[in-house]
Amino acid sequence: MKAIRRPIRTAPVPQKDGPRANRDIRGVRDVQLIDETGANKGVVSYFDALKLAEEAGLDLVEISPNAEPPVCKILDYGKFKFEQQKKAAEARKKQKTVEVKEIKLRPGIDDHDYEVKMKAVRRFFEEGDKVKITLRFRGREMAHQELGTKLLERVKAEMVDVSKIETEPMLEGRQMVMIMAPR
Repeated sequence: MKAIRRPIRTAPVPQKDGPRANRDIRGVRDVQLIDETGANKGVVSYFDALKLAEEAGLDLVEISPNAEPPVCKILDYGKFKFEQQKKAAEARKKQKTVEVKEIKLRPGIDDHDYEVKMKAVRRFFEEGDKVKITLRFRGREMAHQELGTKLLERVKAEMVDVSKIETEPMLEGRQMVMIMAPR
């Protein structure tokens, strides 16, 4: 029996994230060059641009690769990457994820318990979160669904100033669900 020889596969070249710099810029003959002071030098050959960057002790960074010809700038690549990371971190910090908080009620809820739950709902709206109000029916309570509907209408009426209804109350099995979002 003869051994089968598998072809040798070369590892794929890892793609760098971010803009290409210096000798990583390939397949380009001419570039639109912006020097370290920000002055536009016009269309220059790639090798001349690289030479100018090396003479300045800086890097040639491809700013706009899809332009014709690509726009390259002479700058400090390490400093440029650091600035990009700072901008990305600042954008992430300003992002707010909206959470859906859940409040569970029962048709025969006591007044004080109801007030405590409504205080929590108002706090969730102030934080900018959505609220899912779940009204669970047990046993014979299913025969009196109008009590549940009345309770959810009461919640809706109390919260009309701070919220808007995203999903009207609807019955899902043994529970009634309503989703509200802050105004």
